[in-house]
Amino acid sequence: MGIWHSDGLRFGADYNPEQWPESTWAEDVELMRQAGVNLVSVGIFSWALLEPTPDRYEFGWLDRVLALLHDGGIAVDLATATASPPPWLAHRHPETLPRRADGTLLWPGARQAYCPSSPVFRQRSLALVEALATRYTDHPAVVMWHVSNELGCHNTHCYCDVSAEAFRGWLRERYVDLDRLNEAWGTAFWSQRYHDWAEINPPRTAPTFVNPTQQLDFLRFSSDEHRAQLRAEREVLHRLTRHPVTTNLMLGDGGRYLDYHSWADDMDLVSNDHYLTAADPQAHVGLALAADQTRGVAGGAPWLLMEHSTSAVNWQPRNLAKTPGQLRRNSLAHVARGADGVLFFQWRASRAGAEKFHSAMVPHAGTQTKVFREVCRLGSDLRALGEVRGSRVDADVAILVDAEARWGAELDAHPTVDLDYAERLRSWYDAFWRCGTTVDVVHPSADLTGYRLVVVPTLYLVRDPDVDALDRYVRQGGTVLVTFFSGIVDEHDHIRLGGYPGAFRDLLGVRTEEFFPLGEGERVNLDDGCTADVWAELLHPLGAEVMSGYADGPLAGVPAVTRHPYGSGVAWYVGTRLDRAGTARLVARLVTESGVQPPVPSPSGVEVVRRRTDGRSWLFVINHTEQDVTVGATGMDLLTGRSHDPEVTVPAGEVVVIRESSPPEG
Repeated sequence: MGIWHSDGLRFGADYNPEQWPESTWAEDVELMRQAGVNLVSVGIFSWALLEPTPDRYEFGWLDRVLALLHDGGIAVDLATATASPPPWLAHRHPETLPRRADGTLLWPGARQAYCPSSPVFRQRSLALVEALATRYTDHPAVVMWHVSNELGCHNTHCYCDVSAEAFRGWLRERYVDLDRLNEAWGTAFWSQRYHDWAEINPPRTAPTFVNPTQQLDFLRFSSDEHRAQLRAEREVLHRLTRHPVTTNLMLGDGGRYLDYHSWADDMDLVSNDHYLTAADPQAHVGLALAADQTRGVAGGAPWLLMEHSTSAVNWQPRNLAKTPGQLRRNSLAHVARGADGVLFFQWRASRAGAEKFHSAMVPHAGTQTKVFREVCRLGSDLRALGEVRGSRVDADVAILVDAEARWGAELDAHPTVDLDYAERLRSWYDAFWRCGTTVDVVHPSADLTGYRLVVVPTLYLVRDPDVDALDRYVRQGGTVLVTFFSGIVDEHDHIRLGGYPGAFRDLLGVRTEEFFPLGEGERVNLDDGCTADVWAELLHPLGAEVMSGYADGPLAGVPAVTRHPYGSGVAWYVGTRLDRAGTARLVARLVTESGVQPPVPSPSGVEVVRRRTDGRSWLFVINHTEQDVTVGATGMDLLTGRSHDPEVTVPAGEVVVIRESSPPEG
């Protein structure tokens, strides 16, 4: 495969010239050069223009666009244009349209109106990919290929008859025979035993709770169907072209039903889209979490931010504009956490369509605007940071996340509706962010060697090999924290009998005989001064030390937090939902006991991350506060060229990136 990057960092946007008169294209290229743009994604939603009728391709306009970009020195991430089929496909083949669980047909008129299991869609989409790859394989502007766009964003699950048949095929491959499927699904319950594959359907709308393992397998199947589209397009591109292939993931809640860790090997470069949640006053922490998750999928390697916004989006209930300087902070925070390129949706704000109020690099008001001035400043910053390309992020702490564990934890008919997997992940991540500790967010199957501390939030579903790996990690001297509702079931959603927390009883030195979820709004006090809510357990220590217990409530006197020396390491268990102060206090203790060190000590609200490679290191300091702050750092700020020793002052809302004079050992 070719190399996707240049000598420095990539900067650009989705470019949709087909939305504009051709007379604007030359101006676009000139403005891109002014802003420092060096990479654009082209053709993402252009299938209807590239193939106006079946097998009749019109590439002339794309030829002209690519020639203009190449002449302007701007590289292209060329999309396969399969993200949204043209109206003629549904008109000729209505069987390609997706259906909801209740049978509702989803019509064309938006985007992604296709069944991901449709063989007709697959055949037509791959024919387009073949035509594009054949024509542009040697085009000098093209440096990368972009499969589809946000696979599964709006058609994650399809319950049509085509999907039902594909689901049966997936199940046959997974279980081979019906006896194994019946055992895995526990079909002895509610007279659900299957005697013929044809009797099985997707978990469509039913009178009451649908079989949970059937639901879980359908979620797995649906993720695999979108992955299969990625693989099919990638195989065509690898056969015909020499450039790397990517697709833009949606790490964060946008991709909650897609198992991206299983997709990692299907991309030559991991890319992600990220948009702030406007209603979250700490949205920059959510940004950091998404970036760390993306780096986890990439196995620690650099990755590409394919989309984010210059200012407001259009699809949230209240679309808040970014304040002055926020565009820059957001973008450089992604770079701090491993991105080797920063792209936006989109280059020029649309005049028409559903996203016409979505911000862009060139707003409706033109170039004499706050947004375009900040875009140009960011372009200059990224040129100055070119030397960090290819470096990796330092992290001594890992948080384990698993899409399947989340899917299982959020199935119906569980102890409480108040348990929220994403909230638990974010709560623990927030505590590490606030204390200045960089975290890798990785799958339970990741190699844990080298981490001083591992956090396991709500790993409801866990496989035996991952249990064994965590056990070895602690025996060999690691520190682990496991939270409630972890280790409860195996991969079939079958309870691990003998008492909770099932798979982790020996590791944690505890046994829970019964869950005691708390009522809505109910809080309990712990004997160390903390409070808790949502969850409690009738827990018995079996070798673990009791660190705190319930001072009141239904389980007064019962342990809530325990610590278990195990082998050469130690395993903590938190059997309730601690309040923010209690979470922060426990994280501070774990960081100290495990020997974790922040890159440099920093005030609250200041984000500090270190990237390093080949004996060099760079310290990113991002000030999210309204006051100037000072942190210890010795070296040159790449953004200003000024040297600092032994500390640097970072103005309110600003960013410094220090090339450290003496890289710390790591």
